[in-house]
Amino acid sequence: MKFDTPAGINPIDRETVIGKPHPRIEGPLKTTGTAIYSYENHAVAPNAAYGYVVGAGIAKGRIASMNVAEAEAAPGVLAIITADNAGPVKSSGFYVAKPLAGPDVDHYHQAIALVVADTFEQARAAAGLIRVDYTRGKGAFDLPAARAGAKAHQRQPDVRIGDFEGAFAKAAVKVDQTYTTPDQSHMMMEPHATIARWDGDELTLWSAQQIVGWARRDLANKIGVPQDKIRVVATYIGGGFGGKGSVCSDAVLASLGARATGRAVKVALPRPLMPNNTTHRAATIQRVRLGAGKDGKLIAIGHESLSGNLPGGGPEIAAAQTELLYAGANRLNLTRLATLDLPEGNAMRAPGEASGMMALEVAMDELAEKLGMDPVELRIINDTQVVPSDPGRGSGTDPQSASGNQGPQKPAARPFSTRELVQCLRTGADRFGWKARDPKPGARRDGNWLIGMGMASAIRGAPIIPAGARVTLDAKGMVTVESNMTDMGTGSYTIIGQTAAEMMGLPLDRIIVKLADTRFPEAFGGGGQAGAATATAGVYAACVKLREVVATSLGFNSGDVEFADGEVRSGNRRVPLAGAAKAKPITAEDKMEYGDLSKRYEQQTFGAHFCEVGVDAWTGEIRIRRMLAVCAAGRILNPTTARSQVIGGMVMGAGAALMEELAVDKRFGFFVNHDLASYEVPVHADIPHQDVFFLDELDPTMSPLKAKGVGELGISGVAPAIANAIYNATGIRVREYPLTLDKHLDKLPQIA
Repeated sequence: MKFDTPAGINPIDRETVIGKPHPRIEGPLKTTGTAIYSYENHAVAPNAAYGYVVGAGIAKGRIASMNVAEAEAAPGVLAIITADNAGPVKSSGFYVAKPLAGPDVDHYHQAIALVVADTFEQARAAAGLIRVDYTRGKGAFDLPAARAGAKAHQRQPDVRIGDFEGAFAKAAVKVDQTYTTPDQSHMMMEPHATIARWDGDELTLWSAQQIVGWARRDLANKIGVPQDKIRVVATYIGGGFGGKGSVCSDAVLASLGARATGRAVKVALPRPLMPNNTTHRAATIQRVRLGAGKDGKLIAIGHESLSGNLPGGGPEIAAAQTELLYAGANRLNLTRLATLDLPEGNAMRAPGEASGMMALEVAMDELAEKLGMDPVELRIINDTQVVPSDPGRGSGTDPQSASGNQGPQKPAARPFSTRELVQCLRTGADRFGWKARDPKPGARRDGNWLIGMGMASAIRGAPIIPAGARVTLDAKGMVTVESNMTDMGTGSYTIIGQTAAEMMGLPLDRIIVKLADTRFPEAFGGGGQAGAATATAGVYAACVKLREVVATSLGFNSGDVEFADGEVRSGNRRVPLAGAAKAKPITAEDKMEYGDLSKRYEQQTFGAHFCEVGVDAWTGEIRIRRMLAVCAAGRILNPTTARSQVIGGMVMGAGAALMEELAVDKRFGFFVNHDLASYEVPVHADIPHQDVFFLDELDPTMSPLKAKGVGELGISGVAPAIANAIYNATGIRVREYPLTLDKHLDKLPQIA
C-alpha cells in the first residue's frame, strides 16, 4: 500500500477502539511473572550451557598473552571462545565497537573471552582462572583535551545561514554560554541477554533486541552467516532505550559459543559490564549564542556541540534540534566529533534532543532574564511555522511573490506538518499555574525550602519507516496479527491490537498479537520514536487487504462495506465476520510504503515541560515537587500507554538533571561507577506525581492513523526545565550537569 497523499477519513477515525485508554493486553502475564523474556526461554533450550563474558582490564593496548589452560581444565567447562579460535568477527553494523577484542583492545571491558560451561557458576569460576598479560597503550579519555583534534561529521553537516557573526555582534541583548553534559549510562532492568541455538547451519537467537531485523542483519555481517540462516526472537524486552538497538557482545558470543559446543548457550551480561561493554550517551560540551532585539525576537542563533567516540562512531547530535525550534534569520550550527578510547557512544533515549535541549533551553531562560521577559512568552514570540534552517528547499512558492508580475517565483520554506508548540506552552502555563511564579530568583520560600518554577520547550522528530504485517481471520472470528515490531514495555502489543480491532470492527479481546520474530513481516522495531506510528501503519495496510478479501468472499462491494460489531455490513445486509473464514482461515499481508510527504513537510512532535522544585536553604538538597508535560504528537493511540511512555521519559530527564553521570577515570580510561549501586538513577522517593496532557491533534501527513511517536518527547526538555526551576529558587546558575548540590551549596544565601 502506498501512502503519498495526506490521509482523509478512514475507519481509524471512528475511534471505537483506537484512542481509548486500554490496559496493556500482556499486562496479566507481566504482573504474574509468566511473560517469558529472552533469557527465560527454557523450553527451547532444555539442555543449555552457560557463557560468562570476560572483559578487558585495560582501555587501550594489546593482549600480550592469554593463558586459558587452567580455566579449560576447570569443572564443567565446555569451551573458551577467544579471538584466536572464534574466526573472523567484524565490527560493522549499528554499533561500531568490536564485540570481541584480540589482540588489540579498543576500550575497557571490551569482551576478550567467553567461557562456556554446564552451569553459570562453573563458567563464572573458570573465567576467574584466565590469566591475561597486556601491553598498555596510550589512549585518549578526556573530551576537553581532545577538542583540538575534533572534526566535522557527515551525520550532521555545518549549517550557516545569513551572517551569524555580524548579527550576533550587533544584537541588543546577547547570551554566550557554555554548557556541559556528562556521559550517561543505560541501566534498563533487563540486562543484555541471549540464548543462541544452532540447528545444522541455521541459527536462532532468543535475545533482548529492540529491532530484530537490524539484529539479524548485523549478526550476519559480524560472524559471516547469511541472513536467511538466522532467526531472531525478542518476544518481551525489559527496557531498551537505544541500548539494545542491535546485537552486542552477549548475542555475538552466545552464537559463537553455541557453534563451538554444539549446545544452546545462554549469555547475560553482568550489570557491571553494562556501562563499559555496551553503549552509552556520550558527554558533550556545548556553546550556545543567542542574539535578540529588545523586543525578544531572535536575530542570531548559534549552537556548537563537541562530543567524542571510538573511531567509526558518530557524534551526539546535540545541536540538531536548534535548526528547527525557533525562528531567526542568522544561524550557525556546528557539530564536532573527537576521537576517544572510551566505550562506544550511541543511541540513548532521544539522542541529540535530550542533551541539546539541556543547553539550548537554559540559554533561552538566560536570554529571557536579560530581556526582563517571561520565559514562556519569549518562546512564543520566536515560534515559526516553517523550517528556519531550510529556506527555499521545500515545496510550493513564497506567497509574497506568487501573484502578479514580480519576476521568478522563489520556493517557499518547508512547512511543519503540524506544529502546536505555542498551544503546548500556553496550555502548560495555564494548567501549571505559571502566573504564580515570582520571576525574582530566591523570592519564594516554604519553611527552609527555597521554591522555584521552571519550564522548557520540547521537540523530537517523528520518523516513520516502511513496515508490513500479516493478519489472519479464523472461523471463530479471531484475528491474529504478526509483525516483527518489538515491545520494550511501551505498549506495542496493545496499540497494534487496537489498530487491527478498529479496522476489522472487533473488540480488542478478539485480536491476538504476535511480535518480534524475524519470520514475521518487517516492521522496523522499537526505536527513534518511530515504532508506534510505523508498526500500526503496517497493520493498517494488511487489514485493508484483509477487508477486501473478506468483502469479496462474502459477496460485498468492498468500496462501500462497513466492519463493525463483529459484522460485515452493506445496506440492509449483515453477515458475521467469522462467516468469511468458515471454510478455512483467510490471511492477508501487505506493507505500508511512503511517497515524498516527509520531504514536503517537516514532521516533528512538540511539547512543553514545567517543573517546581524545592532547594533546602541549609543543605542545598534539591527536591522535585511537581512536574507537567504537555504533548502534541498526532493522534494518541492509547492514552494510558502513551502517558506511561511520557512519565518514563520525565523520570529519565530528572535523572539527567540531578544525578546521572558516568565518572571517567582519565588515567586508565574507564567509567568508574559501572554498576547499579554506584550509578544513581531516580527512585520512587525522587519523583512526585507527574501530570501529562495530550493536545487533540491529528497529522494526516504521517499515515492513515495520523499518529506520531511520543516516548522520547517525554524526556526532551525535562532536564532544562528542572535547571531553570533551580535557578528560580536559588538565583544560582549551574551550567554543568548533573546539578548536584555541591555545585551551588557554597553560593546559597546566608542563613545566619
